[in-house]
Amino acid sequence: QLQLVESGGGLVQPGGSLRLSCVASRGTLRDQAVGWFRQAPGKEREGISCITATAFTLIENSVKGRFVISRDDAKNTVYLQMNGLKPEDTGIYYCAAPRNTACPNIAFEAYEYDDWGQGTQVTVSS
Repeated sequence: QLQLVESGGGLVQPGGSLRLSCVASRGTLRDQAVGWFRQAPGKEREGISCITATAFTLIENSVKGRFVISRDDAKNTVYLQMNGLKPEDTGIYYCAAPRNTACPNIAFEAYEYDDWGQGTQVTVSS
């Protein structure tokens, strides 16, 4: 079972950037797909991106062109680079793993993922 730890969240002004990191503190992300989710206050958790073990990426339409997912297996880390941040991007961001090399067929459904981090808070506000 993977143990995932997110970091990199914080307070940023609209239009700003943040890079989130997801590290496996137990286990390895090599040969493992990883997804990013977020949950805004009062809303359900939504999937926004997934990267396969071979670095094929999927990006949800609402963040396409602004967010980029990547991985560095040597560092056992998956990143989410977030640019052009908007107030509606505010929420807790989680990384998760589906225990598979590929992203799930329904890539942005939380129930498809088995291991989760504790989340990191992102607040976009002036």
